[in-house]
Amino acid sequence: MSHAPVYLDHAATTPLSEAAKAAMIEHLGLVGNPSSLHGPGRTAHRLVEEARERLAAAMGVHASELLFTSGGTESDNLALKGTYWARRRLNPAANGILLTGAEHHAVLDTVQWLVEHEGATAHVAPLTADGLLDQAAWEATLADHGATLAVSTLMWANNEVGTVQDVPWAAARSLAAGVPLHSDAVQALGHVPIDLGTAGLASAAVSAHKIGGPVGIGALILRRDQKPVPLQHGGGHERSLRSGTLNVVGALAFAAAAEAALAGLEAEAARVRALRDVLVSGVLAGVEGALLSGPADAERRLPGTAHFTFPGAEGDTILFMLDMAGIASSTGSACTAGVAGPSHVLMSMGASEADARCVQRFSLGASSTPGDVDALLAALPGAVAAARAAGPAAGRRDR
Repeated sequence: MSHAPVYLDHAATTPLSEAAKAAMIEHLGLVGNPSSLHGPGRTAHRLVEEARERLAAAMGVHASELLFTSGGTESDNLALKGTYWARRRLNPAANGILLTGAEHHAVLDTVQWLVEHEGATAHVAPLTADGLLDQAAWEATLADHGATLAVSTLMWANNEVGTVQDVPWAAARSLAAGVPLHSDAVQALGHVPIDLGTAGLASAAVSAHKIGGPVGIGALILRRDQKPVPLQHGGGHERSLRSGTLNVVGALAFAAAAEAALAGLEAEAARVRALRDVLVSGVLAGVEGALLSGPADAERRLPGTAHFTFPGAEGDTILFMLDMAGIASSTGSACTAGVAGPSHVLMSMGASEADARCVQRFSLGASSTPGDVDALLAALPGAVAAARAAGPAAGRRDR
């Protein structure tokens, strides 16, 4: 008798919520380009603008500040590249970008591209051992380089270890220094309370599929006084910053998912946090040498994320062993899955390269149950033992 897989990778993507599913089914037959002037086009336009209004209201921002995109990666690229170019036009000397080393690759790789191709200088602020921003170093960089910084960026909640940063603090400091702050809020939205209208926050990236919406739709929250250079051109959609035919069905499903997630945030966070605490206690008691990553303060950690180091056990091997047992977990960001390497997040927190290869992330969500946690706690000790016995992953060369 087969059993449904135990899904412990909600940080990568979440199951479609009933609210989002209903919105999609209701409108899947919709015909009409929202930019067309005929009746079907006007209907599509009305629906997408209603979705924009609902989504903006749920997130506490003005509808004019919400630009639909294909997801978090596009939103990060538009915010960072567009703002960098716009600021360089005003001040050619402003080529600096302030960030941390634990950002998502949608941010890290974008900044690296700007360094390699556009002459940018990256200023990397250090983190504490639990993944929190070194605030003194952030302030020092703003004081020393504020006049030549084009943009700053700070992830609201980390996708690997789950550390929640004090973005309002960073936004206030960046505002005082005259530097726009962007935040990748993809993991935070719908899971912890956040204020996307906080003073000094120039832009923020969010994505539907992290909160029960469909893949392929996201948004850039962009303050009305911000005018980044667009990455793509065409029909002048979305404040002339993101041309392309709007995804009406996706927008409606995103709005429905966000309304449901944000309305039930407190109760769901408490439920998932209780499951996570059982998971954490069980892993620390049941697996010799297991080390929990991230802040000890539960309020500075995503409620559903538990990230561990298992010294001597390759993360990829643990993942495959658990997968064979019907349990889906992760070694880190799904965007880099399949690429063997140490966790850049853990290394930015001071871990050795060897330990940063021996990690596993378990992320809980709407479909998670006590039975899922029990299944993991039963299978994990054997998976870790097998990984330790197997040794380093095949084909990897230590340097």
